[in-house]
Order: sequence, then C-alpha cells, then structure tokens
Amino acid sequence: MVAKSVFSVCGMCTVRCPIQVTVEDGQVTFLQGNPHVPAMKGAVCPRGAAGNALITDPERPQTPMIRVGARGEGKWRKVSWDEAFDYVADKLQEIKDKYGAKGIALTDRGGPFRDMHRAFLRGLGSPNYCNHDSSCARNVQHASLSITGMGRKSVAYDFKNAKHVVLQLRNIFEAINVQEVNNLMDAMENGCKLTVIDIRATVTASKATRYFQVRPGSDYAFNLAVIHELMKKRLYDEKYASRYIEGLRDLEDFIEPYSPEWAQGETGIAPAELRAFVRELVAAKGAVIWHPGWMAARYQDSFYVCRTAYIVNALLGSIGAKGGMPLVSKPGDVGRADLKAFVDLYPKPADKRADGLGWRYTHFEEGPGLAHLMYEAIGSGDPYPVKAYIAYRHDPLMGFPDPDSLKKKFDNLDLLVAVTFSWSDTAWYSDVVLPLSPYLERESVIATKNALKPQFFVRHRAIEPRYDSKADWEIVGGLAKRLGLPELVFDSAEDVWNFQLQGTGVAIADFNATGMVNLADKPIYRDMDRLKFKTPSGKLEIVSAKLEKAGLQSLKPFEAPETPPEGMFRLTFGRCALHTQGHTVNNPLLFEQMSINPLWINSKAAAKLGISDGDTVVVSQRDYSETTVAKVTDLIHPEAVFIIHGFGHKIPIESRAFGRGLADQNFMRGGLDKWDRAGGAIAYQEHFVSVRKA
Repeated sequence: MVAKSVFSVCGMCTVRCPIQVTVEDGQVTFLQGNPHVPAMKGAVCPRGAAGNALITDPERPQTPMIRVGARGEGKWRKVSWDEAFDYVADKLQEIKDKYGAKGIALTDRGGPFRDMHRAFLRGLGSPNYCNHDSSCARNVQHASLSITGMGRKSVAYDFKNAKHVVLQLRNIFEAINVQEVNNLMDAMENGCKLTVIDIRATVTASKATRYFQVRPGSDYAFNLAVIHELMKKRLYDEKYASRYIEGLRDLEDFIEPYSPEWAQGETGIAPAELRAFVRELVAAKGAVIWHPGWMAARYQDSFYVCRTAYIVNALLGSIGAKGGMPLVSKPGDVGRADLKAFVDLYPKPADKRADGLGWRYTHFEEGPGLAHLMYEAIGSGDPYPVKAYIAYRHDPLMGFPDPDSLKKKFDNLDLLVAVTFSWSDTAWYSDVVLPLSPYLERESVIATKNALKPQFFVRHRAIEPRYDSKADWEIVGGLAKRLGLPELVFDSAEDVWNFQLQGTGVAIADFNATGMVNLADKPIYRDMDRLKFKTPSGKLEIVSAKLEKAGLQSLKPFEAPETPPEGMFRLTFGRCALHTQGHTVNNPLLFEQMSINPLWINSKAAAKLGISDGDTVVVSQRDYSETTVAKVTDLIHPEAVFIIHGFGHKIPIESRAFGRGLADQNFMRGGLDKWDRAGGAIAYQEHFVSVRKA
C-alpha cells in the first residue's frame, strides 16, 4: 500500500485553508495544513479535520435528481447526468426565450473559485449574479469603499506584526482562519494586546487583554466615543492624518457630542475604562488592527460601525502600515500577468439588474449584488420577471431571515436548481438537485490570492468521487454544451488550467511541489510616504461623495437601538469552532461533538424565569415556538439571548441533525425587509423573542 500526498484547499468553510491530503489505496487517511505555508503550522481546525466524514457520509446527495412531488415534499426521481443537464438546459432556454436572459439568476457563496459559473451566467446574457454577502460582509465592503475607494480585501491584516488588535465584529478563535489565529497567537506571545468588544464573552474574549461587554446595538456609540477621545485630545497620528486623511475638520465637528461620558449611557462602559483603552491604542500607533468585521449583517447601523472602525485605523496611521492593515499586491503590482478569466469571454450584459444595483441604488458595488433584493424581485416581478434561479453551493432558506416568506417568493419561479455537495433546505425545496463533488473529490479552477506576497493556488482532486457527483467545471461544461457556450466546455481539469495560465509564464507542473506558485519572493510592504488610495482625492475620505449623492450621511448621528419589549430578549447568533452554518450539523464527526445549539441566557434573567442551566426551554415569537436547552451564564448581556446558527434542520434524510436545536432564521419574520440602507446588508439582530421553561 503506497501513500501519496495531494495539495488541495479545504472546503469545510469559506476560509479555504491550504491543506495536504494523505491518500492510501484510494482513501483519505490524514488531513493537515499545507506544510509549505508557515502560518498554517501543519494545522487544520475541527471542521477541516472532519473533511473525510463529509465524503463518507451516505446521507449526502448521491446522484442528480428531479422533483416529482410538490416543492419541499421530498419526492424525487433519480436521473442520469445527461437527463439532468438536458432538463435544466431546456428549462433555461424556454425561460430565456420567453423573458430574456435577465429572467435567470444565480447566487453562490462567493470566494476564489467562482469565475467559471459566473461566466456561464454572463454567457447566457443575464446580469443577475449575486453572492451570499448581503447576509455577511457587505457592510464591511461598502464601508471600505466609502473610505479608501477600495474593497475590504485590498488590505491584509498583519496580525503577526501587530501591537494591538481590536475584535468587535470578528470572533477569530471560533470563526477560524487558521493562519490568522496562528499569527495572532504569535503576536500575543510577543506582547501584542487583544481587546474584544462584544455582547457575549466568546472564546476570543477569554483570550483578551481587555473585554468590553457592551449593550446590544451600541457598538456605533462605543466607536464614536473612541474617535471623540482621539480627536479632542489630539491623540491621533497627525503626520499621517495631514498627509492621507481628507475631511478631518468634518469629523472633528461631527464628533463633538459623543464623549465617553455620553457613551456610558448607551454602552454601559465606564469612561475611565474607555480612556485607558484609547491610551493603549495610541501607544501602539501604526501597528493597530481594529478589525472592521466579518459577519457584520447585524443592525441597521452596522455599516457605520464598520466605517468608524476604518476611521479609527486611519487616525492611528494603520491603513497601509506594517503591523496594521497594509495594502495587498496583485499580480500586476509585481510585474506578473494574472490568470485569464472566463468571465472576460463575454460582454457585460446590457440589462439592468433585478436587485436595483447600478440604477435604483447607485451607491452600492454591483458585482456581488444584494441577494435579498433579488429575492424581492423574484416575488414581485419588479422590475421584471425572474423565473429561473440557480443556488450554487448556497442555502438562502437557512442563510436568510424568514424562510417561509422566501419560499413564497420562490414559488414564482419556473425553475429552482440546487448545485450542492450536502443536503440543505434550499436543495430540498428545489426542482433539480445537481450533486457537486465534495472538495476532496473535485478539482477547482486555479485562483489568484492578492496578498502581501501574491500567489496562484489550486485545489487538486485527492480521491475519485464515491457517488455520481461532478466537479464545478464538469457541471458548468455540461450545461454550457447544451446552451451554446462552447468556450466553457473542457475535456479535463488540465485543459481548464491551461486556459487560465495562458500568458502567465506558469505551467501546471509548477503547482506540483507545494500546491501554489508564489509571484513574489517575500512580503511587500508599501512605502508609507507614497500611499495612494482609489478615492477622488487619492486620500482616505471621511465624507463620501457617493454616499452623500445618494442622500445618505457619511457621518450619521447615533440612534439608540430599540429596547426589547417587556419580557423579551434580542435574538443574536454566531459561530463556533465546530460548525459552519448549516452544512456541517449532519456531519457524523462534528454532530458527535456538538449535536444541539444551547440558548445562552443571562443568569439574572434566567433566575426571574425559573430557568436553570441545562433546562429545556421554549423560545417563542408571537404564535411560533421551538425548543432547545438553556446555557445559563453571566457571560452574556441581560438584554440578549444567543444561539449558534445552523441548527433546527427539518430535512428527513438528515437523520442526525433532524429536529435538533433551534433555527434562528425562523424567528426573523419580516426580516428580509430589515436591512442597512447605507451598507446593504441584512439586519439580523433586530428581532425579539420570549423564553420560558418547558
């Protein structure tokens, strides 16, 4: 029995860590972090370690299926790939002929491997591509654009060289990026301070130098008070500010009322504690990372929380700086050609987008769209009918609020297709299921990583598919062949890669040694005296002309969050190290480690309700209820309860996850209409529930 090693990319969450897979006799025997990536330190997170359980799980989709019963009834007809491709292609062509290509939409999870299926949609002529980001980081992206003129991924988080890290909308030790975790831990061993601002004492908070338990919805007030302290006492980096910040006087005038004393009434944080924290930030000037957030789809002012995080970073001279948020490099920045893009094979569609971006909403970036507004168009037919929807490795029925309302919108579709490697609520409600091979069983397109040291990287197939599933390029090619898009049809993954590598000077064999090709010899830090940003002024702009033109304030006065009605709690949710949203709950190994999501409730609030730790509790909103168990603790703010997202599955085929725990999205009725008008993201944490002992 001869073992072989395969360099690949983990697919258990959206981080996509580089990994090395050991294979013996066609079976995966070991998974580890790619040893050629120093910050991986050979490690994977608990989810990554459970990758083999995903491929051996007999309860995942095994063959293409076409629905024969009502939507959501779970009655299917197993079909061949040829029949599935013919069926989907015929339906798409019918819809295109009747409504135009704009009647077709596609969403995905975003990320580095989306080029080919985005090209498929564009090749059909539809502008209606969205990713999941309005349920995650759209507020961060738009905040970055409004300050720097560049997207959130235009900077790196230089944790390894940082002297003070602030995590407010980022739970780094539970929503794990292995390289970031290792770099932060190294920095902390070298004296870096860690401050956590949250309503709940997370695992990350347990590692912090300072932890501020703020009132739910008061993050913006906290940030305004920090800026007030920096500005009023002239503690900011004046040299950096004079060179790179436009609109400092506007900020100074705006911030006048928002003192630490004022903020105490909103946040519950004593002024002396806040001032001591600011002094620590100032001592680390230039090597501070105030992380602007990952999942920032929380409140209707979360865009401004993210925006003020960028402003604090600017005031401390961190944007562009080593140890702070240095600018990344693209292949062109180091004199190299980038990968040839499939999406460039076709012109940008002329039709306006169904979600309104680019014409109704002019201050939003068009590319990834706003999926919840596209779903609104599916339901209303405004601005035109959208009749086909492909959910590509995306589960909006679990990932967006109010799934019952969303199902009613989907009932207007003539075709709903799920491309997925695991069962999901959306796949169960679809018309056609096209089983995507899990990441260990598929190749992906080569991807570019813009970074301090830019690179190309590839996901190799470690083992052959166990069931009748296919890789992305095979699924796109099968449909493209039938719909007159021969440019997207390839006989092998090698042919796909050779197309992408044209003109780069890189060959497929160059990936064999490490799974990646570095385009620079070492990390590149820009000259701090020659920074330039992609704003009209070339500086970091406190006042955004695009926001102001759209009738939105760049500097928005604080509005206190709604107080929970008497006897109710604000429902909040988040992540843990063991699960990735919903798709890992039925994983045999991870389910064994965490089979239910307890409801965190404050000890004093629980005592008033007669609830003890471990009790079964009923969580209700109006006439709707679900049950779970209570986690009674002092480590959560008394106005809120908290749950790990992704539980409460109702799909019978998922025998382990079925009926286990609470599905937070079911308690967000009307939530598709609650979104941040400045940043674009859903406001998930604007809903209230009551709790009682069962």
